[in-house]
Amino acid sequence: MDAETKRQLKREARERKRAEKAARRAAKRAGRKPSVLLQEFWNLPNMLTLGRILVIPLFVWFTYDADPWYSLMAAMLYVVASVTDIIDGYLARKWNLVTVTGKFLDPLADKLIVMAALVMMVKLGRIPAWITIVLLARELIVNGLRQIAASEGLVIAAGQEGKWKTSLQLVGIIALCTHYTHVVDFGVWKGPVNFNTVGRVCVYASTVFSILSMVNYFRAFFRVLEGRGTAATAPSEGAAGAA
Repeated sequence: MDAETKRQLKREARERKRAEKAARRAAKRAGRKPSVLLQEFWNLPNMLTLGRILVIPLFVWFTYDADPWYSLMAAMLYVVASVTDIIDGYLARKWNLVTVTGKFLDPLADKLIVMAALVMMVKLGRIPAWITIVLLARELIVNGLRQIAASEGLVIAAGQEGKWKTSLQLVGIIALCTHYTHVVDFGVWKGPVNFNTVGRVCVYASTVFSILSMVNYFRAFFRVLEGRGTAATAPSEGAAGAA
């Protein structure tokens, strides 16, 4: 056997070893189960929620130009994001796809797009800065209180004021994004509508309901906390009486 043949055989042996190692690695990867986090993440409701987060830069870009066409596009994009918020929650419940990842991403997406919209409305002079400060401060306070309540095992139901706040805020932001006066045909009435005025009224009203819901949330929190304290002291008093 000459030297060239030996070198050829060695090369073929090395190539076979490499192919065998690659096959073993591929088989190991194929047999490995995806992580729990990955399994929770890759489903349609979470993809819709992630899509709401990803469209925020496009929404900001539309509002930044502030001409009638881009303002209308920003309003339409906000409507689409709001509709997907309803759809992803419905699908998650219907298909039993409520996950820890979804519970984190869904409220995060809502807060981010609302925050972006309010900040841009202040930048464009469509609402005063104090409105945005009050609304964002309320969200931080209530979310902090919810975390405390959850850590203590307390369940506090959302009040009607919070639902009114969310609805009015949604309509207000869409109207503020539209901003300009457009002719609207409601069937029974047709005429020009100043969307900026409609938006400001709705956002002001949502601010009032936002403050009321925060106050009621604090009341409910302390009421539940007081009730739990009373229930905890009752058995000890009974034990003392029996003794």
